Amino acid sequence: MDLFKIISDIEKVDPEIYERLDSRRRVFKHFGLAGKAVTAAVLPGLVSGLFTRAYGQTTALPADIVAVLNLALSLEYLEYYFYDSGLKAPNLIPTADRPAFEKIRNDESGHIKVLRGALGSAAIPDPTRAAFDYSGGRGSGTGPFAAALINNYALYLGSSQAFVDTGIRAYKGGAPTLMPNKDILEAALNIHSVEARHSSHVRTVRRGLAASQSGQAATTVAGDLSNLNARPKSWISGTDNGGPSPTTNPSTAPTYGPGNPATGASTAIIFPAENNTLQAGVEISTIAGLNAAAASEAFDEPLDAATVKSIARNFVNATVAPNLFV
Repeated sequence: MDLFKIISDIEKVDPEIYERLDSRRRVFKHFGLAGKAVTAAVLPGLVSGLFTRAYGQTTALPADIVAVLNLALSLEYLEYYFYDSGLKAPNLIPTADRPAFEKIRNDESGHIKVLRGALGSAAIPDPTRAAFDYSGGRGSGTGPFAAALINNYALYLGSSQAFVDTGIRAYKGGAPTLMPNKDILEAALNIHSVEARHSSHVRTVRRGLAASQSGQAATTVAGDLSNLNARPKSWISGTDNGGPSPTTNPSTAPTYGPGNPATGASTAIIFPAENNTLQAGVEISTIAGLNAAAASEAFDEPLDAATVKSIARNFVNATVAPNLFV
C-alpha cells in the first residue's frame, strides 16, 4: 500500500484533503516521525485514522448517508472496471484517445479511495471485475452491448456515456441526504463535477467518431438535435432521444427519463426526466430567447436510488454478485 499515492489520488478529487488532515508541512512531519514504525501491518490502520480525521467520522455515519455513499461507491466500481477493461482490450481504444481514458479510469480509482475512506468499515467490499457483465446480459455475456469491450469503439463510447450520466444523476439525487455532513457533501460534489467533465469528453469523442473526426477536430463537430443518439451535445439536451441505445434491452432511455416520484408537491423531493423545464415553480421555456431544448439544457435533474439501481443491475453478473445494486 503506497500511502502517498493514495493521498495524491484523493487530492485530485478533494483538493482540501491536506487541510482536512492538517497543514501539509505537519502531515509530512508526522509521517517522518513515524519512520520505521509505519510498517505494512499498521499502514491500513493509519490510513483509516487519517480518513477519520479528514472527514470527521468519530462516530458511525447515519444509515441513510451510508446507503447513499455505498451506492455511489458501487457505481464508481462499475465505471472503474469498465474503463480498465476497455484499456486492456486489444485494439479497442485508438492510441490518440487512450490518455484521456487512462485519466478517467484513474479518476474513478481516486473516487473509490475517497468514498471508502469516508465510509470506513461500512464500505462494501470491492466487488471485483467478475461482478460486472458489461454486455447488459446480467451474467450471460450476450447482452446487446457485448461488442463494446471487444471490437466496437462506438458502442464502448455509448456505454461509457450512459454509465457516467447515470452516476451524475445519482450523486445529485443523493445530495439532500448528505447535507447534514458538510465534509462528505463537499467531497461528493467534487466527484460529481469531475464526472460531468468525463461525460462532456465522452460526448465530444462520440460526435467526432460519428463525423469521422478525432482529436482536436472532434471538438468542432456540433451536436445534432435530430440525432442525439449518435451525435450528442456536450451536455444533456431534453432526454437525449433516449441516449446512445434507446431501443435495446436493456435500454439507455431510463438514464434520461423520470425517477420515482417524478412529480409532487413543491416541497417534495421529486425526480423529473431530463427534459424538465419547470424549475422552482418557474417555467424556464417561457423566458425570452429560450426554447424547450435550451431550457432543459440549463438544468440537470437528480435520479432516485431505486431507479439508479434498476439501471445498474442490468450490468451485474447476478450469479457472482447477486446483492449488488439491490
